[in-house]
Amino acid sequence: MVELAFSTNAYSEYGLPEAVRRIADHGYGGVEILGDEPHAYFPTFDGREERALCDALAETGLSVANVNANTAMGYYDDAPPSAFFEPSVITDDEAARRWRIEYTHRAIDLAEAVGSPAVCLATGRPLAGNPPERARETLRASLYEILDYAEPRGVDVGIEFEPELLVECTDEVLALIDDVDRESLGVNLDVGHAAVYGEDLTETIHRSAGHITGVHVEDIVGGRRGKHYHRIPGEGDLDFRAVFDALDDVGYDGFVTAELYTYSDEPDRAAERAYEELAQYC
Repeated sequence: MVELAFSTNAYSEYGLPEAVRRIADHGYGGVEILGDEPHAYFPTFDGREERALCDALAETGLSVANVNANTAMGYYDDAPPSAFFEPSVITDDEAARRWRIEYTHRAIDLAEAVGSPAVCLATGRPLAGNPPERARETLRASLYEILDYAEPRGVDVGIEFEPELLVECTDEVLALIDDVDRESLGVNLDVGHAAVYGEDLTETIHRSAGHITGVHVEDIVGGRRGKHYHRIPGEGDLDFRAVFDALDDVGYDGFVTAELYTYSDEPDRAAERAYEELAQYC
């Protein structure tokens, strides 16, 4: 039986402990921690903030579903519009790549401290001067370092694929998992990303069986090949009954996390409506 979680990235107008408390008020059993500004941006996230987070978790009884290390926008004083994943683990700037590897190590430290089973990581885009074949070699090298750090700490690493990134679909993430060949590497499966890419969600889940470290859900208008804009479940065209049935078919019993950063202006409404919609499938 899956459990429902909600990502703090919808609560970017609130501090992290307050975000945790608000998520608990809506009935969720788990919370995903945003590993970026304004929550746990690791170069500045200190012991005092970690203790405040742990206090909020203890007070609410929430489990941590995942530490989301997909983005590192806090890296920039004035982030350009397309910098969400930079510096990435595939960048050909060696100093920046090492910074991002260390950043991911700190996400793993937080996951260990709060009992999260996994962190998620996006690959980033192959930018000018860094063709995909070279970026894939860099990705493998980065992942070996990250997994060497994660495995002794009991934390899995889930690659979150997304259209237009180096790893953008189920075929590519499963090929990467097979190539790296480490049990601690899996997929943080965002069903909206799979839908936008044009995948059949039941097939995607069945093919990913045994490799799923976590699941993100949001609705998409247009369903398959729809626009990539995260909407509250029930306000788009995705078939969540089919999604939850497929997760049950493959024996997935982890967290399903609603990721609704697009509702930072009304996160409580988004959390409440998402729970009402998703709880009927659990």
